[in-house]
Amino acid sequence: MRVFTYQKAATPAEAAAAALRMPGARFIAGGTNLLDLMKLEIETPAHLIDVNGLALDKVEATNDGGLRIGALVRNTALAAHATVRRDYGVLSRALLAGASAQLRNKATTAGNLLQRTRCPYFYDTNQACNKRVPGSGCSAIGGFSRPLAIVGGSDACIATHPSDMAVAMRVLDASIDTVRADGAVRTIPIADFYRLPGNTPHVETVLQPGELITGVVLPRPPGGTHMYRKVRDRASYAFALVSVAAVILPDGTGRLALGGVAPQPWRVAGAEQAMPDGAAAVARQLLAGARPTDDNAFKVTLAERTIASVLREAQAVQAKKG
Repeated sequence: MRVFTYQKAATPAEAAAAALRMPGARFIAGGTNLLDLMKLEIETPAHLIDVNGLALDKVEATNDGGLRIGALVRNTALAAHATVRRDYGVLSRALLAGASAQLRNKATTAGNLLQRTRCPYFYDTNQACNKRVPGSGCSAIGGFSRPLAIVGGSDACIATHPSDMAVAMRVLDASIDTVRADGAVRTIPIADFYRLPGNTPHVETVLQPGELITGVVLPRPPGGTHMYRKVRDRASYAFALVSVAAVILPDGTGRLALGGVAPQPWRVAGAEQAMPDGAAAVARQLLAGARPTDDNAFKVTLAERTIASVLREAQAVQAKKG
């Protein structure tokens, strides 16, 4: 790990201003991803800005019936929150499907949104990786690609986004609140938050230099049956090969997003319109234009089967409710 300087920020605006003033600085809260990357010298920030002291650790009802989640709310606390469990079950289930209990105790809401890919070539500094070193190439293309993207990738990068929580938030139409270095605030719909890799895979979100996430807002509860199904190589502490987040209404309509298949939580409006027609129709819409490799072509079938499983279970749950 390389030498760095450190400060504790007193306010969100102060943290954002410090990050803008010091190029290469990073915010740190739980540190569950950043510290590993620093030990491997994949991330080499010259300055760390500790945001743990900011008053961003509350879950509060909004005036319009939604929920505001502070950026520093830990994953364990969010998954166990009574309102989240009752009204946003897909989010609670997704959080509990991620990482280990110890990591969830430390990991924050904002950090979860911003965690980096687990592409093996990103973590191996002997390999070319456009996300780690722009312009160096992508060893994953033509290499071991079993866990990597089948849709949304580019000729420069086929990494996937690792977050379970973000997939649930995508299906819940969450918005992300931020503050900039000049104190200005803005709200970014999660549908617009992540960028596809294109020719600049190192630029992963629309956040500007120094911009700090202060919270996430969920709209009013959508009702319906909430499902999160994660398929992975191990039963725990593994990232998704395919995951499905869904909110399904009694008439068979609803919302659905995939994780583990793309550089960002993957949701397609046409796929949701096809939900009454069954899993195959939904999968065709979601994975239109997919470019799987020989290693990960199985994800196309796995996604359809996982969607089918989720739809069947939702129907069974609704049947029990009458």
